[in-house]
Amino acid sequence: MSSVKIFSGKSSKYLAQKIAQSYGKPLGEVTLQEFSDGEMSPFFTESVRGCDVFIIQSTFPPADNFMELLLMIDAAKRASAKYVTVVVPYFGYARQDRKDKPRVAIAAKLMANLLSAAGADRIMTCDLHADQIQGFFDIPVDHLDGTAIFIPYIRSLNLENIMFASPDVGGVKRTRSFAKFFNAEMVVCDKYREKANEVASMRLIGDVEGKDVVMVDDLIDTGGTMCKAAALLKEKGANSVRAVATHAVLSGKAYENIENSVLEELVVTDSLPLKKEIEKIKVLTVSDLFAKAIRKIHDHESISSLFIEY
Repeated sequence: MSSVKIFSGKSSKYLAQKIAQSYGKPLGEVTLQEFSDGEMSPFFTESVRGCDVFIIQSTFPPADNFMELLLMIDAAKRASAKYVTVVVPYFGYARQDRKDKPRVAIAAKLMANLLSAAGADRIMTCDLHADQIQGFFDIPVDHLDGTAIFIPYIRSLNLENIMFASPDVGGVKRTRSFAKFFNAEMVVCDKYREKANEVASMRLIGDVEGKDVVMVDDLIDTGGTMCKAAALLKEKGANSVRAVATHAVLSGKAYENIENSVLEELVVTDSLPLKKEIEKIKVLTVSDLFAKAIRKIHDHESISSLFIEY
């Protein structure tokens, strides 16, 4: 069987080192040469011929992160790697997954096309913004589920009157999976936006009186929706409100919004690096989950055991 080699782009090295350690292999050596105008030229400083290569890089802004990933995929293929799996803990541009108004790009599909064109044989990611994005790829996609990380933590809190809430209608399916596992009820915060990153109005569908509410989402950006939903839940009689979100994008005034919110805590993963640490944010690692998935893929085993059954 071909040997496994794990590499990382510069923006996700903090996570790739933990994944490699959990897998039991050292992180491979990559050198990133940059020209004076900013043009990148990454190259592998060790042989990858005939190897199963796993390249770890989240595709969050700036776009250089994605460009570096494409160049690394191309370099691996041209160096005769047997199989190139792209590990993208956070798949950026996934929010642009449809034409919601005239004359807009479907960025998620474009990203999928570029990864395939660069030579990726397989994609591994976690909690896509929409499940159907898997269909944008013409190569196998391993879509890992963040519930495997969050559920043990939520269970450890021993919340007596637990209830789950979706901060918007789009997250109902994700929230229902949590509620089903805990045999609990769920509510929905119905929001209306007039423009991106700005909630115009919100209303609650359901009763949260005396409940310990856990809000569930795939990502948190400015924190506006989550913090507004938390305030609404408390206003409607919730005993406590906390939130879990896989990807901590946290842009703009997100840290300020969270710190000043009624949230008990915000639980996120390390799929993205935090810009700063605050008391209300707790980070859980996805390294063990990805390391197990890498091992199973290399051994040609099913990864279904990594998912929590509801």
